[in-house]
Amino acid sequence: MDELACRDLVERVTDYLEGVLGPEETERVNRHLAGCDGCTAYVEQVRASVRASGALPAEVPSAQAEARLLDIFRTWTAERQGR
Repeated sequence: MDELACRDLVERVTDYLEGVLGPEETERVNRHLAGCDGCTAYVEQVRASVRASGALPAEVPSAQAEARLLDIFRTWTAERQGR
């Protein structure tokens, strides 16, 4: 099995943290993390960001903002359909 480059780990970090990588790929990531302090720090930063964003309160847009967003979406959709 080949070594995992830092760039490849960065591309897989979300799947790794969500536990959706297969066993072989997870093992490659784990081996890489065992020997790479930079990637280990990066994965911990991503974990911390996920935890922090999960702790934020949900914001509900105002009725005016929602209406404006829907208007923008409808205009965009109509333009894409050539109306």
